[in-house]
Amino acid sequence: MNQLDMSGRHAVITGGATGLGYAIAERMLASGARVTLWDRDQAGLTRAAKALGPKALTVVANVADHASVVEGLRLTLAKTPAIDALVNSAGITGPNTPLCDYPVDDWQSVMQVNLNGLFYCCREVVPHMRGRNYGRIVNIASVAGKEGNPNASAYSASKAAVMALTKSLGKELASTGIRVNCVTPAAVKTAIFDQMKPEFIAFMLSKIPMGRFGTPEEVAAMVTWLCTEDCSFSTGAVFDLSGGRSTY
Repeated sequence: MNQLDMSGRHAVITGGATGLGYAIAERMLASGARVTLWDRDQAGLTRAAKALGPKALTVVANVADHASVVEGLRLTLAKTPAIDALVNSAGITGPNTPLCDYPVDDWQSVMQVNLNGLFYCCREVVPHMRGRNYGRIVNIASVAGKEGNPNASAYSASKAAVMALTKSLGKELASTGIRVNCVTPAAVKTAIFDQMKPEFIAFMLSKIPMGRFGTPEEVAAMVTWLCTEDCSFSTGAVFDLSGGRSTY
């Protein structure tokens, strides 16, 4: 494992109880950081905290609910006075179905978690970072936001919006000490695969020139670097993690 320096830093990771969020927490802890995991799953947070150790704090927060994000931030700052990094990892895929059959409630749920939830977290955490003139924000987008996956219109649209929001916020904060970037993984085999049909998983694999899915550890390594002080001249940028599927 290459050494990444987050010594003395504190990161909030949404969706941190499982999947990519958990892997990112592991890598940040190994890099010297303290982390606070935000998740709506209390039981999952309890398991994660036990496995990760005393430098991992937890806060029950539902990113799809603005009031819950506000309260989550309050509870976090009561435990530790500074947030140096925010990783917006919470997300859902929604159903795999053609757009003309896409349930309206599911469309709204995907947008509420993947896009609105990310907006809520940035909106509340950025003023804290501006007060300290330092921060790193990393948003988890997807290659689907670049290319558009068939039968995944809500997920694809939400992740395209995440990239646009990242570019906009990055430019807004470019003259400060805050850097805002996003990553666009191709399919990474986590528990989120449980929400997908086998034929859709096979379709995603067929699009990756490397012929394999990414690993949570590979995503975590890039995200952690983007949260270090070394990431000083990249902002509003999109970093590819697609095994060659996307090259732009």
